Amino acid sequence: MAARGLEGFEVTALTEEAHLPYDRVALSKALLGDVDLTLGEASMWDAAGVDLRRGSRAVRIDTAARLVHTSDGGQHPYDELVLATGSDAAQLPFPGAEAAHVYRTLDDVWLLRREIARLADKLGRRPKVVVIGGGLLGIEAAAGAQQLGGDAAVVNRSRWLMNAQLDEGAGQALGRLIAAKGFEVHTGVAPGEVVTDDAGTVTGVRMADERVLPADLVVAAVGITPRDELLRRANDDATAAGHEAPFALGRRGGVVIDARCSTGVDGVWAVGEVANFEGECVGLVAPANTMAEIVADRLHGGEATFPGFDTATKLKLSGVDVASFGDAFAKEPGALEIVYADPARGVYQKIVTTDDARTLLGGIFVGDATPYQSLRPLLGRELPAEPGAFLTAAGGGEAPETELPDDAVLCSCNNVSAGTLRDAVNACGTCEGREPVRDIPGLKACTRAGTQCGSCVPMIKKVLEKELQKSGVTVSKALCEHFELSRQELFDAIRVLQLTSFEDILSRYGKGAGCDICKPTIASILASQHSAYVLDAGRGTLQDTNDRALANMQKDGTYSVVPRIPGGEITPDRLAVIAAVAKKYGLYTKITGGQRIDLFGARLEQLPLIWGELIEAGMESGQAYGKSLRTVKSCVGSTWCRYGVLDSVGMAIKLELRYRGLRSPHKLKLGVSGCARECAEARGKDVGVIATSDGWNLYVGGNGGANPAHAQLLAGGLDDETLVKYIDRYFMYYIRTADRLQRTAHWQADLDGGLDHVRQVVVEDSLGIAEELETAMAAHVENYEDEWAATLKDPERLRRFRPFVNAPDAADESIVHVSERDQIRPATAAERVSLGATIPVRTAAGHSPEGV
Repeated sequence: MAARGLEGFEVTALTEEAHLPYDRVALSKALLGDVDLTLGEASMWDAAGVDLRRGSRAVRIDTAARLVHTSDGGQHPYDELVLATGSDAAQLPFPGAEAAHVYRTLDDVWLLRREIARLADKLGRRPKVVVIGGGLLGIEAAAGAQQLGGDAAVVNRSRWLMNAQLDEGAGQALGRLIAAKGFEVHTGVAPGEVVTDDAGTVTGVRMADERVLPADLVVAAVGITPRDELLRRANDDATAAGHEAPFALGRRGGVVIDARCSTGVDGVWAVGEVANFEGECVGLVAPANTMAEIVADRLHGGEATFPGFDTATKLKLSGVDVASFGDAFAKEPGALEIVYADPARGVYQKIVTTDDARTLLGGIFVGDATPYQSLRPLLGRELPAEPGAFLTAAGGGEAPETELPDDAVLCSCNNVSAGTLRDAVNACGTCEGREPVRDIPGLKACTRAGTQCGSCVPMIKKVLEKELQKSGVTVSKALCEHFELSRQELFDAIRVLQLTSFEDILSRYGKGAGCDICKPTIASILASQHSAYVLDAGRGTLQDTNDRALANMQKDGTYSVVPRIPGGEITPDRLAVIAAVAKKYGLYTKITGGQRIDLFGARLEQLPLIWGELIEAGMESGQAYGKSLRTVKSCVGSTWCRYGVLDSVGMAIKLELRYRGLRSPHKLKLGVSGCARECAEARGKDVGVIATSDGWNLYVGGNGGANPAHAQLLAGGLDDETLVKYIDRYFMYYIRTADRLQRTAHWQADLDGGLDHVRQVVVEDSLGIAEELETAMAAHVENYEDEWAATLKDPERLRRFRPFVNAPDAADESIVHVSERDQIRPATAAERVSLGATIPVRTAAGHSPEGV
């Protein structure tokens, strides 16, 4: 209503909650911290013509007198009544349900926060939180509980998670991803009781197969029940007076509406989860917003109608990419399913089309949902490319670029089309009296696109940039809100002026205090240019957690130790030292795919001791914690293999020792294969080297991970010297020009001219900077010093590895491990109690190595 204008209207909003109306889609944010979820601008609720009554619950509707009665005794006359009463969380249908919490309102979320904190304090360990319900809300609740310090388990009676949105293949892939993040997942069996002790304290959840899952807190997220009690009472009142019931109610609840969102009772409309359209009530924000738009249009004299439910969903969980839209289950007659699945990686992508593979009907994406952004607006339209081209996990590239038609809905939450966004950017009347919009915040304010779930923001950005480019407007490449320069521009400025501190860089080119985007980016730039100890001269506070500890933090708070093993070649004596260290400190050992040995479970204060023994044996840091060179994988090559053409082990060792410690926008991996059989999988690496009878073939721009890409041939038949020279140039050009956290594959693809441009610069020296790039790499090689060796020499640097400032010799006793399969793993909560482990109470600086 406010967007269309309130002139001639007096709007009274009744809400039983004490808060300003807020965005329920973002409830998971409130679980993790205090955030403002107010819908729209707070000032809107104080605007003339709007009367917001908080804490005023409607208890009865008198349709004959056109009155709404409230719990505080008030009577509110109406000309038009819009019912947006939403839904309640469905209650568990078995014993003990009253002891479970729900996850529905802001007050519910705040109560959960307090309860998890209380339990952690009372129990002296991580509380065990069991979430019953494996849908969107249940998974987000479990993730929040885990981030608040609980150990989360998800129970779903279906055989797979999110069964309402995902088919079995996708659900199983999601289960693997969820389990990999430390959740317990129990599917295919129904819970039957919340178990409590004599005092009413929750102790577990009994399953239908009689298993009991230990629990300190249970959260129910098993669905919703439309809040239609006002309508039922109105029907009862009418029946008691001898009249016909005015409202038609759905079989499973909710008030029946037509395409106008009218209830059939004069002047009474319904929107959202209480509205039953064609037999369904749907608990998603997009259809609720669409219904609200339709009612507002009707009240202003329009003729809008409800097109049906948009059931597109996207899971909001960091590191778990899930999206579903349209006819995801291929129910349309003749529907064709194009599927790529990699169960081992937890990746599943499916596109549903008409039987001629042309028109998009829907899709499911798990593990890699990048195509969702470009496909979702094309629902019901002809695809601009073969369906398989959008299965990015299979092809190793990005989804084809699409020019969205103006009427394609880009933001489904607020029903905003691509044309509306273009109008806003080009000042074509979307916001009367305003200047053309030139940034994302402006587009959000003008059109409301991207203001709720936020999943459409990447596509909004693409539309904005394309329109600005068409208009000849320079598109901002600002690093963040504190630096107007791009990473490449900042790199060049720091290099030319030889700046060495964040403070100098901020005073010259930035503003404010910096953030978690610009700080580690500048730390990486300084490290790659100066090869100085990364934690000195105030640079430690700029680094990510892993770089500050010079080790990878694991989920239980311990760290991993990774010695460098160039080319995978190691002597028996050094193997013995690694084995002795692992035994001495009780570390879990694992040989990785990159031919290294990882030692897990080291406490912060143990890291210098462990590295002291490894360095004394001639080893050094493998820098598995940094955005730098990780490994150079190799086969055994001509030294042992009868198929080997060249010495791949020798070349791998040479390359790893040359590029060790090289800081870059993202991690770097290399591979060297001794023949075309490619046993080192070199083409899956940022730089791949493959031996041929004519010399080395050099491949660049390969990446593994969730978006794999094969490296492409840059040059062939190279001798050792030329090979190294080209790799020097390639790496230094990448480090100077790539964006922050951009892998080589995407950097290469984004360059104007792609691989051809790289070849012109690296091989043909088209920019005349080849010598400069080689000199920069030579400086890195000359100035390299192992970070752990440097740390052990300096008592001040070692101060960073004390777990407690006021108890420097104390160990962190909160970390306990147990044996399993002749190895070591973190103790579970129950095992910690049985072992007598407690969390020590000290005034601590935490694990921040800067807390000195």
